[in-house]
Amino acid sequence: MNASEFRRRGKEMVDYMANYMEGIEGRQVYPDVEPGYLRPLIPAAAPQEPDTFEDIINDVEKIIMPGVTHWHSPYFFAYFPTASSYPAMLADMLCGAIGCIGFSWAASPACTELETVMMDWLGKMLELPKAFLNEKAGEGGGVIQGSASEATLVALLAARTKVIHRLQAASPELTQAAIMEKLVAYSSDQAHSSVERAGLIGGVKLKAIPSDGNFAMRASALQEALERDKAAGLIPFFMVATLGTTTCCSFDNLLEVGPICNKEDIWLHVDAAYAGSAFICPEFRHLLNGVEFADSFNFNPHKWLLVNFDCSAMWVKKRTDLTGAFRLDPTYLKHSHQDSGLITDYRHWQIPLGRRFRSLKMWFVFRMYGVKGLQAYIRKHVQLSHEFESLVRQDPRFEICVEVILGLVCFRLKGSNKVNEALLQRINSAKKIHLVPCHLRDKFVLRFAICSRTVESAHVQRAWEHIKELAADVLRAERE
Repeated sequence: MNASEFRRRGKEMVDYMANYMEGIEGRQVYPDVEPGYLRPLIPAAAPQEPDTFEDIINDVEKIIMPGVTHWHSPYFFAYFPTASSYPAMLADMLCGAIGCIGFSWAASPACTELETVMMDWLGKMLELPKAFLNEKAGEGGGVIQGSASEATLVALLAARTKVIHRLQAASPELTQAAIMEKLVAYSSDQAHSSVERAGLIGGVKLKAIPSDGNFAMRASALQEALERDKAAGLIPFFMVATLGTTTCCSFDNLLEVGPICNKEDIWLHVDAAYAGSAFICPEFRHLLNGVEFADSFNFNPHKWLLVNFDCSAMWVKKRTDLTGAFRLDPTYLKHSHQDSGLITDYRHWQIPLGRRFRSLKMWFVFRMYGVKGLQAYIRKHVQLSHEFESLVRQDPRFEICVEVILGLVCFRLKGSNKVNEALLQRINSAKKIHLVPCHLRDKFVLRFAICSRTVESAHVQRAWEHIKELAADVLRAERE
């Protein structure tokens, strides 16, 4: 494919993408395929001679689209949003064209410097404490990670290195292995499974702190666990507080647990993967109160801030805590400006060496929507979630299971878990809308998350009518 054909095919692809997005409402939100559907539809080996572009595009519709779950459908209410916008798509196209691997400033200066500035832009939108910003040569700064899972792991590994160095400085006879076997990390029992996974990968014990009646971690439960573990000779070193849990969008009490972590010299990482986007709205900023106690903070613009995956924003108060854990400087990666103090090499802030020019997406989206446009987008989703909540509350057969704060509604039929499992099975078998469940204590609960950029009140209303009809069928079957 030469430049001339690329121009022609590129325009065709943009048309295909725009048509897909415009027509996504007409596509079945969840695919009607069985595992293994795809292999019989394609050859067993790559072609010896080139295929035509027309054949490939035809096969996208014939082979790929039947197996796609349409995350951007206005009838997709599962998990949490995955961001999508035309400015971000265009930026991703440019990222692919530039194709730099931005592991260092020298590898592509604009890639590094734009990321530093965009993370400061975003930090100011959230009103983060200045200690987290990179400007004016402070000690903190921001970095784009691939996911919140990755950010949690990076923070845990940095905290692990920091505590090992601290203990060995005080007691040089201590081996790393002797310290590692006593390290213990903490999170709420409502934290995402990726926190537990970070503990597995980091080779440290992770303990779940029981949450309260609102599914939040509180100071008393954390303090009790710390005292018990210290008495047993363990070394508490890391804690993850979640703002907007995956199960029910509950919020750990940062103002209570933060001071304890600071007093006990425990690294506090705040995971706000979904909810963080809402903090750009003044009316939701209070949910971030207490972040001043954190050592690191992370949320995903690729969930709810119209920046396509992958783009997970992470800030640290002291960037040398990260670079001290991951810094290696082989000759082939060194450059003449790396010790100038004016720039950062992001390879020292992350697990992989390579990285894409992801800040382009932030730059395009922030400029083309503006802060006010992004705030309006968040507010619309929150309003739609309260609209759905109101519909549920009007039906005496259903109950709301936890306070609706942002864009997630946890609800269920009053009655057994079995009847709710049957309702969810009917919903997802019908494939008109898509939901996923959670467990809140011993209750099986349905989650209704406002996800799509194009979702409107009419979609929420239709979804509720559909749920009510299927609920009537389930209850009728239950009686018979």
